Amino acid sequence: MNYRIEGGNLPVLLCQLETGEEMTCEGGSMSWMDDEIEMKTEGGGIGKVFGRMFTGEKMFQNKYVANRPGEIAFASSFPGSIRAINITPDKPVVAQKSAFLASFGNIDISIFFQKKFKSGLFGGEGFLMQKFSGNGIVFIEIDGSAMEYDIPAGDCKIVDTGYLATMDATCSIDTRTVKGVKNVLFGGEGLFNTVIKGPGHIILQTMPIIKTAMAIDPFITKVSGSSN
Repeated sequence: MNYRIEGGNLPVLLCQLETGEEMTCEGGSMSWMDDEIEMKTEGGGIGKVFGRMFTGEKMFQNKYVANRPGEIAFASSFPGSIRAINITPDKPVVAQKSAFLASFGNIDISIFFQKKFKSGLFGGEGFLMQKFSGNGIVFIEIDGSAMEYDIPAGDCKIVDTGYLATMDATCSIDTRTVKGVKNVLFGGEGLFNTVIKGPGHIILQTMPIIKTAMAIDPFITKVSGSSN
């Protein structure tokens, strides 16, 4: 399989498959493909089906198999970036809910559960995230541009709600209370920040969809109100 990512801030993943090769994606992610490629819808076990639902993905996945060499495309659902992440048995990756676009190879998608109650409740990522393990390539959607960092052991990165896209499974998430009454009331950052502890590699995103929705909501409300 050869792939390339085109489209700038409105990206599309273009994959050239050889005979017998296949791609996996959630239902509705395929944008266009050659006639040489055949679709097969799969659910997997009941645990996997509901696990995908709880992490914001569609309950069923589609497999696209190349009967002969051909191209298949997967377009991003939101302005931003697409990143290819190599997954190996010794290097699983954890991602935000709804990050999964497509995969190639033997990739298992499971639930990553936030063990710390405070982190799940106040960390901004919720209790449930996605974990990718196995051997292959995972293509994920990034809201906005992607910024990548390596966090050494014993160090951490403080991140506002929604800005974490992916992290190595060796990283951990905690929360830190914003200090000072004025900082909490007038700083605009809320009461908690997310703390990502190393060692491991992380990808942050510059335009979380929840932040974008909050920014445009007043304008939508205003337009909606004026039209009534």
